[in-house]
Amino acid sequence: MKNIFSIVRASSAFFFFLSSTAALADYEDGVEAAFSGDFDTAFKEFTIAAQEGLILAQYNLGILYFTGQGVEQDFDEAFVWTKRAAEQGHLNAQFNLGSLYLDGQGTQVSVLEGVNWFTQAAKNGHANSAYTLAKMHQEGDFVDSDLVLAHAWAAQSEINEHPEASLLKKEIAQDLSKAEIRQARRIFAAWQIE
Repeated sequence: MKNIFSIVRASSAFFFFLSSTAALADYEDGVEAAFSGDFDTAFKEFTIAAQEGLILAQYNLGILYFTGQGVEQDFDEAFVWTKRAAEQGHLNAQFNLGSLYLDGQGTQVSVLEGVNWFTQAAKNGHANSAYTLAKMHQEGDFVDSDLVLAHAWAAQSEINEHPEASLLKKEIAQDLSKAEIRQARRIFAAWQIE
């Protein structure tokens, strides 16, 4: 009995390997097609790989649906595929999903969800997410203006290597007291420990 179980488990692992290898091959064919401008083929190949669960294919399929390249533009489908990739940890998909929630494209507007996805991406290293959060808190877009949080997010975007982060952080710091800057630094430090 033990041997049969081992064989079944081994064959399941082999099948998974073959299916993931096939999905990767489909994805790579899709990338080649996209780079050559053949978005119809890219769409077909990304769809196959995305349905197999390949995160990169899901992300790219969401972009094709969003832009209408190789397929009729469909924000609902863009949302579905972007969300699948985001939930698996794809940073750019998390950023894009946050944007879709804020703009209400493919879903209802949800500032809470948009900010949550930007936050998750930013804390995982996505520079544009952190920079966007800094600007949102600085200007009071979608959220209440909070320069302390804006400074902390600017610091996060700086550590995530956003090219304009240092300038933004200095700009925000000009409007903060020394105590507020210390508070922003404590918030930023706490994020680094999480």
